[in-house]
Formats: sequence, structure tokens, C-alpha cells
Amino acid sequence: MTISIWRYSHLVLALSSGLFLILAALTGVILAFEPLQSAIKPYHPVDLKEVSLAETIGVLQNQYDEVLTLKVDQDDFIIADIVTKQGDSKQVYVHPLTGEALGEPEEQHPIFKFSTNLHRSLFLKSIGRFFVGLISFLLCLIAFTGLLLIIKRQGGLAKLFSKVQKDYFELRYHVILGRWFLFPIILIAATGTYLSAEKFSLLPIALVTHTMAEPEVDVDERVKPSELAIFKTIKMADVRTVNFPFSPFPEDYFEVSLRKKELYVHQYTGDILSELPYPFTFLASKMSFRLHTGQGSILWSLVLLLASCSILFFIYSGFMMWRNRIKNSITKVEFTKDESTHIILYGSETGNTNGFVLALQKALIKNGKRVFIAPMNTYSTYKQAEKLFVLTSTYGEGEAPTNARRFLEKLHTINQPNKINYAVIGFGSLNYPKYCQFAKDVSHALKNHPSFNETTALTEINNQSHDAFINWVNQWNSKVGEELKVSSYLPKNKTGKQLEFEVSYHSEINTDNTFLIQLKPKKKIKFNSGDLLAYRPNNDDVPRFYSIAKCGNQILLSIKIHDFGICSRLFSRLNAGDTIEASIQKNTHFNFPAQAKSILCISNGTGIAPFLGLIDENKNKIPIQLFWGSRTKASYTIYKPFLMEPLTNGKLQKIHLAYSRESEKQYVQDLLLQQEEFIATALKNGTVIMICGSLAMQHKVLQVLEKATQTYLNESLATFEENEQLKTDCY
Repeated sequence: MTISIWRYSHLVLALSSGLFLILAALTGVILAFEPLQSAIKPYHPVDLKEVSLAETIGVLQNQYDEVLTLKVDQDDFIIADIVTKQGDSKQVYVHPLTGEALGEPEEQHPIFKFSTNLHRSLFLKSIGRFFVGLISFLLCLIAFTGLLLIIKRQGGLAKLFSKVQKDYFELRYHVILGRWFLFPIILIAATGTYLSAEKFSLLPIALVTHTMAEPEVDVDERVKPSELAIFKTIKMADVRTVNFPFSPFPEDYFEVSLRKKELYVHQYTGDILSELPYPFTFLASKMSFRLHTGQGSILWSLVLLLASCSILFFIYSGFMMWRNRIKNSITKVEFTKDESTHIILYGSETGNTNGFVLALQKALIKNGKRVFIAPMNTYSTYKQAEKLFVLTSTYGEGEAPTNARRFLEKLHTINQPNKINYAVIGFGSLNYPKYCQFAKDVSHALKNHPSFNETTALTEINNQSHDAFINWVNQWNSKVGEELKVSSYLPKNKTGKQLEFEVSYHSEINTDNTFLIQLKPKKKIKFNSGDLLAYRPNNDDVPRFYSIAKCGNQILLSIKIHDFGICSRLFSRLNAGDTIEASIQKNTHFNFPAQAKSILCISNGTGIAPFLGLIDENKNKIPIQLFWGSRTKASYTIYKPFLMEPLTNGKLQKIHLAYSRESEKQYVQDLLLQQEEFIATALKNGTVIMICGSLAMQHKVLQVLEKATQTYLNESLATFEENEQLKTDCY
């Protein structure tokens, strides 16, 4: 079944049962507290596995005038129906070794009674039970289809618990919580469906019908139950209920219900008059009830509580995801396909790519272009097309999004009337091994198609990066001589509260147009090396992000001046004492890995910035080695003061430098190639590798690391990535 069918099934099921699911989840949250409240009562003084039925019956018959029934409840509390020596009939919790009364059962609290009735039948009796059963079945289907969608998104069952792609809050945690709670939810829904089916007699009736042996009547009636050998062999932990004989006559007997079978026992000889195992449907019913209610297990009750809360979150986040898909859908088309000179085709599973599509469309139209936009599945002939832009994400294990899965097939069967220049932009997350794989497939297919000419090489954009997209636009402008400006059209990138910073240090501009700037927060704030400073130039909606080095309580940034860089040129002109407003965006996946045994920091250019702070934060002096690449030895000048002291005091173990414009031309990946075996061994021993800098550098470095792990460890690099030993923050 295709992914689209699973998705639409999931959506339709959720929409059709949403209100009932909210009621079921809310009452489920309340009812999850009942077994928790019950389990903490002080009525379980000893381990029932250490107490025999004979011992408990003996002390009870000595303590009370008569014992009618004995029951071990779901919390392993023993409840006895007794007649006291004063002639009073009572039901009490009893101590299994002394017979002492520990307390009396209480009536169910009104809030639990109300919630139980609402949860079971919506106060509609049989009709309500039918709806509850139906909703339980639908919830089972919703959870199952949701689990399939997560497995597909993550790239297979084996990668179910691998890292989740960064995205907006509702989508990200819909996946994260889904991985943990869909299995319990499926279990809750399945047991609820089973119990409802049982109530409507849709399952085989679980009757236990005994065939009695003739009881022996010529017996010694002085024998006490506590002396019977069979009762000495039965542990109280295996007992459900014991019904005592109604009279002292030998014809009356003990009815003993154990966990898996039921016995009729002669009250004087201990002979088994009848023994029947419980049928599967009976055991399944008992197990379903315990799994559905959490009775008898504090741990499972907590799981049910969290699972019920997660259902409420899934309803909320599912609605937000659906709303975002509608909001981000592209419906307005300015020009027809055959009158347009610029064609934009897009592929997106969640609609997140669509914001970039619309930004590009608006920028092109502002430049006087006739633009047509459509999903990749609608690929067709374009009579006047001059330029083709393909913006696509990748789904799961390198697959096409739903609205792009027919594109490659159509590409090989449709001939264009004219040659078209094209550019492919791929969106994805470096957390996934098949990063931008579908975009790579599209780029390869277009490159080998006679109707198309490549204008710019494939651009891969990690985690919806605005800066990376703007960088591609600048490349496009250089290639074709246009002046596209997409910044003001890009979807807003949420940042935190604006804070005021004072410039406390500004280095000289280095030979490679890089410089360092240190910012002192006007107010005390919390941040770490690897977090991001978000700055909006001229109140622009699109923030620019700079990786932070935390040095003391100040922010150190490493910045390169770009010809068309608004922010970089602005920062280059700041002086000590000047103030700016910016915000801090947490980037926890790239903070100091506190549990690491050692760290290898790999960067090029200004990507060294977070590592300057990370080294400064290395108070426990775990081994850190820095691999850094730049153009010339002079490029290293501004960073040297921040690295010499850590080398002396042990915060930094070693520096490896590569220069691409010196006599011995080297890049940072060349340094790694020389130490493949060392790197492989380090990974095997738990070292964390952190990479920061350009995407081009990152791709080369990952190739070297993959080769090293395959050659020396016979392992894929993905294994160490899943162990969180590989952290990247590239642009």
C-alpha cells in the first residue's frame, strides 16, 4: 500500500473519531491514577510467594469465628469475608501470616466512578458500549497506521529510534512521542476492543464446567484445612479466590481459583474432586482487563497515564500538522504552464518546502518573469519554458515524497519542445543516512536528459536553512546575471526574545576577510557553545544565524565578510562599546557532549567558532583534538590567542592544521585521511566527532569517516551516528 493511502487513512480515522478519543483519553488519564492510588496502600506486608495457602487459612480460622471467602486482588492484597468472634460479618484486608485485620475496602471514589461510566459507555448503556468498542477499534487502526508512517519516515523498522529530523514542534514531537507510545496505545486499543467484543458476546463464552468426582464421606472430620498437603504446596501468589465449604459435611468442598486453573478440594482429605484449566478466552479476558486498566502494576499504570496524555497531544499535534499542510498548500497559479518561461516543480511530504517555493515564485514574478508552479507528479511539456527549478525533500529511505513519486517515470516518457536550463534544490536532514537522496536522483536524471542543461550544481539544504537557500539564490544570480531577492518572501523563522548586547572586542580584519567579535549580554542569560545567535538586519523577517562560542559569560563569533552579506558587513563596522539586538536560539544537539570520553572537532573557516568555546568549557580536561582547515597560515592569526592557552593548560590536547593556498596544498579531509586508523579506533572507543563549517567540507569529511569505519571496523558510519557519536552543524 502506498504511503499516501496510509496517510489519508490515518487522517480520516483521526477526524472521524477525534471527539470520542478526547473523552476516552481524558477519562483514561483520570482512571490511570486509581490503580496508583490503590497500590500504595499498606496492605501488602509480605511477599505472597513466600506464604502458603495452608498458613493463611490456619491463622484466619484461629483469628475469626468463621471464614467465608478469601481473595487475592490485583495489588496482591488479601481480602477475606469473615465472621468475628463477636458475631459481626465483615470484609477486611488481612495479614497473610497473622490474620490481623489491616483495614476495610473502600467504595470507589465518585470521580473514578463517574470516569469509569463515561469511559465504558458514555452513560448510554449498550449503545454507548458499542461506540466505545468501535472507537477502540478505530484507535487501534490509527495507532497502527501512525506506526507505519513513522517507520516509513525514519527509513525502516531498524531505524525507528534513530534521530528525528528537526522540524516544527508539533511535527517533531508527533514522531518522537509516537515512537515511544504507539505500541502501548495499540495495546490499550486492542484490549479495549477485546473487552467490548466480550461484552457483546462476540467471542467464545469462557465457561468452566466441572465434572465432580464422588467425595469420600468416611473420613476423619478432625483434620484442619491448614493440615492439608495440597494447601501447603499452593502459594498465596498463585491464588485468585478461595470459597470455603458451607457446612462441615464431607460432601461440601473448597472451591479454589488459581491463576491458570480451578480446583474443587475435599475439605478433610485434600483430594482434588475436579480440576479444570481455564480456557484461553478466560485468561485473555483477565489479561486484557489488567493491561487496559493497569491494575496491579504501578509501572504499567504510569505507562497508561503517559499514553493517555500522549493521545491528547497526538490529537492536538495532528490537527496542527493538518492545518499546516492546508496553510502551506500551493493553490494560486499566476500563469499557465504553456505561457510561462520559468517552471517551479516541488515535492514535499509535509508542506514545509512550499514556503521556499512561494518565496522563489514571488521573487521571479517581481523580476518580470512568467512563473508556473506545480507538484512534481504533474510534470508535463512546457512550450515556452526557459528555466526549470526543482525543489524537493526526500522521504524515508531515500524515497520520493507522495506528490513527486511519478516524476522520474514521466521524465523519461515526455519530450520537451525546447532545451531548458535547470537547478535542483534538495531539502533534508543530515540526521538521515539518505540525506537529500531523492534530490540527487532527480539531479542525476536531469543531467543525463537531452532536454536539460544544468545551471547550478545540486544544492542540498539541511533543516530548512534560510541562509543556505539564500546562498543558492546568490549562486544563481551570479550564473545567470539576475538580481533575485527572496529574503523578504521566505517564511518567518521563529527566534527567541530580542536581547541587547554590547561589543566588547573586535579583531582586525584578517587576510581572508574574517574577523572575531565578542559580545557582552546586557542582562544575565543562559547559553552554551554551539547555540546560535539570531540577528535580523534592518528588521528583516529572515534572521541570520551565527554559531556561538561561549568564552566566560560572553559570546564570541567568527565571521567572514561576503560581498553581498548585509550582516557580515554590518558586524565588520562595529566598534567596542556599540550595541546590537539579537536573540539566542538553542542548538542542544551541538552543545558540549558531557558524557564523551574524548572529542574530535573538525571544521574549516569560520566553522571553528563553537569549538573555541567548547574547548574553553572543557573544565574536566577530557582529550580534545582540533582539525581545522583554511586558506593560508595568516588565516590562523586571529584564532591563535584563543588556542595557545588551552594547549598549555590541558583543555586542548592537539591541533591539526591544513592550508589550501600554501605550498603544501591540503584540506581538512586530507588531514583525516592520514589518520584513518586513529579515527576509526577513537570512534570504537566512544569518541564523539563534531563537525562545523561548510556543507562541501562536511560531505568530504563524511566520506573519509565512512571509509575509515568500513575499512578498519567493518561498520557503517551510521552506526556511530545512531550512538550520537557524530554531531554536525554545517551550512
